[in-house]
Amino acid sequence: MKENLPPGLAAFDLRGRTALVTGSSGGIGFALAAGLASAGARVLLNGRDASRLQDAAQRLQALGHAVQTLAFDVTDPQAAAKAIDDHERTDGAIDILVNNAGMQRRAPLESFSHADWQAVMRTNVDSVFYVSQPVARHMIARGRGKIINICSVQSELGRPGIAPYTASKGAVKMLTKGMAIDWGPHGLQVNGLGPGYFQTELTQALVDDAAFTAWLLNRTPSRRWGHVEDLVGAAIFLASDASRFVNGHILYVDGGVTAAL
Repeated sequence: MKENLPPGLAAFDLRGRTALVTGSSGGIGFALAAGLASAGARVLLNGRDASRLQDAAQRLQALGHAVQTLAFDVTDPQAAAKAIDDHERTDGAIDILVNNAGMQRRAPLESFSHADWQAVMRTNVDSVFYVSQPVARHMIARGRGKIINICSVQSELGRPGIAPYTASKGAVKMLTKGMAIDWGPHGLQVNGLGPGYFQTELTQALVDDAAFTAWLLNRTPSRRWGHVEDLVGAAIFLASDASRFVNGHILYVDGGVTAAL
């Protein structure tokens, strides 16, 4: 790393770096992968469905981006470690990790099943540890690396019917801080990106709910749903040299939801 911060836009240049984005065959993960690729990164798309991953890769390759796929189940620690270690050995370093894989289950808390609780925690919390640990071991050996954990406004705020999701995203926030504390002395920066309410295929039912959308627009100072492209600049910042003294921070991209009562 250069001793002095490069001037201007050069600080955001990701050319020569490889970024692994989990859960990136669609939605926010795909948008983040596309954004990092647009800044010059070689991107590794991750997911469990190889055919969906290949379709996503072809869409980005058609735009001229350097993209590969790395299919593995983020909730399987052995599978994650093997895929990461094999890639590091045969294809080179992973310089940037974006832990985006996540899920939501909605139900009244008093009837929320134990199986659904475990699924939410395994996907939203455990996977962040399972993927970050093997990546971080390689980053520590090199003395540098960027990890971005996808948090949420629910890392700070609750809503009816999603207490397990809120608990999981609160845990990701604190795990992010713990990672920064433990791995910062080795040259790593670990930060969180906290989306607000974004219009994706997973939230389309809420978008189509006129009452919910009216509530959200009134609740959000920017008076609109987020678009996945709104996250790209923040992700590039956290992945680049521009944020080289930012560590353990959660950057909320939420239209002001966390600022207002």
